[in-house]
Amino acid sequence: MENLQSIALAGGLAWASGIRLYAAIFIVGLLGRFGYVHLPDHLLLIEHNGVLVASGIMLVVEFLADKVPGFDSVWDSIHTFIRIPIGALLAWGAMGDATPDVQMAAAILGGAITGGTHLAKMGTRAAINTSPEPFSNWTASFGEDGILLGGLWLVFHHPLAFLVLLALFLALVIWLVPKIFRFLGRLWCKLRGGKNLPATTTISRSPP
Repeated sequence: MENLQSIALAGGLAWASGIRLYAAIFIVGLLGRFGYVHLPDHLLLIEHNGVLVASGIMLVVEFLADKVPGFDSVWDSIHTFIRIPIGALLAWGAMGDATPDVQMAAAILGGAITGGTHLAKMGTRAAINTSPEPFSNWTASFGEDGILLGGLWLVFHHPLAFLVLLALFLALVIWLVPKIFRFLGRLWCKLRGGKNLPATTTISRSPP
């Protein structure tokens, strides 16, 4: 059961990092700090005051940035280089009681899970941002907040259920990845094309 909890924690932190990295660090660190959960030694760092303050500040910044249509996609693009390595690091730390080879495997798989979650989020937001109204963006953002809280609750209370749902989610992401890349490719081509140029006027001359 302890091994199952560690695997669920590793997968949960990697998955959550792709959605709300700073919220995942802050929530899990706070739960560990007040003794609601027992974190592996390699994750005790996220319970420290400095980490909690930094992740708490960035949690607020990300919460606000994620609600601004258009800017949320810019934020996600920048965080491609932040979420994935930290998600891998958190998965590595969650398996701190295992052997080094298992930890390395957890880091590799954790990075892949974070990348898949991040790509699904980024592609979905890019599609939503093509809509002129902001309400769909806000609905998606608040929905992600709720999914994050629900997923972390399952990690600590029903780890097996979380792992089953995570496997289904990853299968869905694998199915969606080609479609997301095609959509992002069409969107990029549209952005590069800019505004349509006005049609040229052909002047016909009558024979003399």
